[in-house]
Amino acid sequence: MQEKPLSELIQQRIKKLENLKNLGIEPYNGVFEPSTSTEEIFQRYGGFNRDYFESENISVCIAGRVILFRDFGKTCFAHLQDFTGKIQIYFRKDILQDKFSLLKNLDIGDIVGVSGRLFRTKTDELTVEVQDFVFLSKSLRPLPEKWHGLKDIEARYRQRYVDLIVNPSVKETFIKRQKIIKYMREFLENEGFIEVETPMMHLIAGGARAKPFKTYHEALDMELYLRIAPELYLKRLLVGGFERVFEIGKNFRNEGISTKHNPEFTMIEFYVAYKDYHWLMSFTERLLSYIVEKLYGQFKVKFGDTLIDFTPPYKRITMYDALIQNGVPEEAIKDWDEAYKFAKDMGIEISKDSSLSRILDEIFKEKVEPKLIQPTFVIDYPVELSPLAKRKRENPELVERFELFIAGREIANAFSELNDPIDQKERFLKQLEERMKGDEEANEMDEDFIRALEIGMPPAAGEGIGVDRLVMILTDNQSIRDVILFPLLRPEQTK
Repeated sequence: MQEKPLSELIQQRIKKLENLKNLGIEPYNGVFEPSTSTEEIFQRYGGFNRDYFESENISVCIAGRVILFRDFGKTCFAHLQDFTGKIQIYFRKDILQDKFSLLKNLDIGDIVGVSGRLFRTKTDELTVEVQDFVFLSKSLRPLPEKWHGLKDIEARYRQRYVDLIVNPSVKETFIKRQKIIKYMREFLENEGFIEVETPMMHLIAGGARAKPFKTYHEALDMELYLRIAPELYLKRLLVGGFERVFEIGKNFRNEGISTKHNPEFTMIEFYVAYKDYHWLMSFTERLLSYIVEKLYGQFKVKFGDTLIDFTPPYKRITMYDALIQNGVPEEAIKDWDEAYKFAKDMGIEISKDSSLSRILDEIFKEKVEPKLIQPTFVIDYPVELSPLAKRKRENPELVERFELFIAGREIANAFSELNDPIDQKERFLKQLEERMKGDEEANEMDEDFIRALEIGMPPAAGEGIGVDRLVMILTDNQSIRDVILFPLLRPEQTK
């Protein structure tokens, strides 16, 4: 049987809408107060047999979307879905009398409120026998029948509202996402951290290497940047006497879109006074293992075909050792020409203006990062790659920094914070030189931040964790778009 065009189906539904209005029925009703949810019904009554419901008159009042409807003449069966699940509902003409005729105007997708008594059918399915119902929202556009087989994956992201209706696993992902953030906040607050909010619009883009989005403030007649990181403001709070602070919020980076990147993403950043990156690694192990255990009751999580083990401690390896262990010659780590040649042989596009550290960083992303599957701290990076980190006392060419990699993805970036205002200013000046050469991701000079450091910032450790990427791993999703409710997409093509 050939499917009817969408426009024709919509017109049929509009006709049903008009029928209801002509009968004096409001298709978009106001307040409706459910007495319970489908989940609560099954939790409370799911264990009772048919005899119980025949002897006890259990009345319920629920609301939700009709996702299945079967008309048998004098009776109709439907499935009603609310946020917590779905339940079968049963309409009988002898109970509903004249109101039963309204069901000819009911479509799959309509939102209704029903009241009735619970019973079990001959097939033992827990069901609501409807004694009254009301239209709450008439659906004019049919739900897609072949949603799961869509080749255009962007349609799922663009119409997330449909995705959530027809795909229960998507809803579960975002429920878990909320729990992950809740457990993060819970852990940090239990450790004495205070949650704060810092500006989303910055006069100077700083705190990370990234190209910012620009905006403009009319009243003050000045350009502003959407923040790429809250770091420099959180450090100002350390100067002001806050010793343990964190912020969960959006960052914006004007970069490409991929399975690992979305220009608008969620980060948690936290800073603690009088600690260093060694302490922070142990703290991170405790934080992540806490979240995983709260979520699943164990430390192991399935991601694709791999079992990720979050049991502390995690492997620790220096950046240079990781490169060498993955086939990069020691000569390439020490010599620009050798590094440049090695990168070119690997097919990595490298500018001849790139420094040795930048070349090694690109080699690391291609050669090492995809192989870091189990949680691994890569530590001790070149100074040039970390303009806000404290130098290692044993080797001032390196900084006390780590990045945490899981499943071939960078999940966290952290370091012992640089609190020397003179050193910090020199590094900002170095970054300015890089900007003059065309590096749009290099930091600008932030004079007020230098002034804050001159007041005095205590030794501290700070870390940023990519919430979206962590949620990907903990919910077994391969694309960052699957864990962001409304990811950025190109404009929809319209006729």
